[in-house]
Amino acid sequence: MLRNPVVYFATIAVFVAIGVFAWNVTARAGYESAEYEVIETDGNYEIREYPDLMLVATTTQIDAQGRDGSFMKLFRYISGANESEQKISMTTPVFMENDKADSQVQMGFVMPKDVTVRGVPSPTGSDVDVRKRSGGRFAVLRFSGRLNAQLAKESEAKLRVWMESKGLVAAHDKSADTASASGVETAAYDPPFTPGPLRRNEVLIRLK
Repeated sequence: MLRNPVVYFATIAVFVAIGVFAWNVTARAGYESAEYEVIETDGNYEIREYPDLMLVATTTQIDAQGRDGSFMKLFRYISGANESEQKISMTTPVFMENDKADSQVQMGFVMPKDVTVRGVPSPTGSDVDVRKRSGGRFAVLRFSGRLNAQLAKESEAKLRVWMESKGLVAAHDKSADTASASGVETAAYDPPFTPGPLRRNEVLIRLK
């Protein structure tokens, strides 16, 4: 007979939480991730240097979470819907960059290094294109939760306050009307079924 059911269930909950966390970290570690060099760390804030990256991208809305078919367009590309009929490994993170319209972003999968070296095959599907993400220095804030437009905006605001405290200047005019003018990206590292508190999300602002 259980003498203290509260302690028992609390113990079970702790072990379940540890198991879920370990599973999530292991699952994330199974993917090649975009490389970067950490220049400075301040809690959840970092300054990073990224090399040039090749992405396959399509337009979506951040709140759609890929449910509008955008994720599947990119997934079909890496599953063989390209001119070489080549299967390409999934990587992390999925980058999302502000588009001309406030509600739209460019969702992009990072191409693995070996594919980039050999040459990224052209897509055969519609509304998918290959583009270069130019390298450079970025201010970054890491945060958890289910990524949506509101959470992204709140995190961007926090990052800009931190940048100001450090004397860091964004590379782009926030008000400019071009697809890449904002210089602001979000990055998601986890599968859709990952619990919000365990998710790794980031907002990145390109620096001068």
